[in-house]
Amino acid sequence: MNKNVIFCYSGTGNCLDLAKNVAHGIGGADIVMIRSNPSVTDVSEAEKVGFVFPCYGGGAPADFLKYVKMIRVSPNAYTFGISQSSCYTGTGLSSLNSIIPLKYWKSVTHHCSCIWLFPHTVMLPMLSLEKAQARSETLAKDIAEEILSGKTIQKKPPRNLFNVVENKIWPALAGTRIAAFKVSDECIACGQCVKICPRKNIKIDNSRANIGKNCIQCLGCLQYCPKNAISIGRITDRREHYHNPNISAADLMQDVIHID
Repeated sequence: MNKNVIFCYSGTGNCLDLAKNVAHGIGGADIVMIRSNPSVTDVSEAEKVGFVFPCYGGGAPADFLKYVKMIRVSPNAYTFGISQSSCYTGTGLSSLNSIIPLKYWKSVTHHCSCIWLFPHTVMLPMLSLEKAQARSETLAKDIAEEILSGKTIQKKPPRNLFNVVENKIWPALAGTRIAAFKVSDECIACGQCVKICPRKNIKIDNSRANIGKNCIQCLGCLQYCPKNAISIGRITDRREHYHNPNISAADLMQDVIHID
C-alpha cells in the first residue's frame, strides 16, 4: 500500500472526487472504497490515514462507521477526517473521532444528492453546480496543504444534540422512502444499479431492476441510472438528477483507486 491511504465512502461521487483531489495534493495515495466491506483493513504501515465520507441524516452512514471499526492504524500515523454535506457538519466526524482519534478534521459542503429531500442545488453557500465544483477543488487543495504541513486541531469535532437526535430518527425516515422506490418501463436491465449498490440490494428480475428493502440511501442507483428509470416517488421524477460530474458509476465500483 501507499504511505498515504484514504478510506472513502461515496454515494453519488462528491466524496470520491474530493478524496481524489486531496490525494493528488498530498503527493498520491491509495483510496480504499468503504461503501461495502473494505478490501484493505490493515494500514498500520501507512504514515497518513484519512477518511472522507458524507453526512446522512445528521451523521455518518452507519455502514461507514461499522467498517471503520475494522481498520488498524498505527498510533504514530497522521490521521484526518473530512465530512461532506449540503449544509452542516453533523455528528459523523465526532463518531469517527471516537473510533480513530483524528489529528485533523474538516467539514465541507457541496450539492445535495438526496433529491427526495431537497433539490440537488441546495447547499450552503448557495452556488451553481459549476461554482460548487470549483469551490470543492479549491478546498481540496487547501486541505491537502494543511495535511502536508502536519496541521493539528486540538478541538474535538462537534456533536450537537439536534444532529444526534436527527441521526437516531434517520433510519426510520429513510425507511419510508425505501418503500417508495419505483422502476419504470424505461429500465433496460443494464445491471448498473445491481453493481453499484453497496448492500447488494438490487436484482434483475423479469428484465427489470427489483429493489429490495436493505437500502442505506446512497442513491447511487437512482442518480446513475442511464435511463432515469428509478424514482422515489413523484418528487424525484420532477427534480433534476445529480451525481458528481467527474465520477462515473465504474469509479464507485472499484475496491482501491491508486492516485500518483
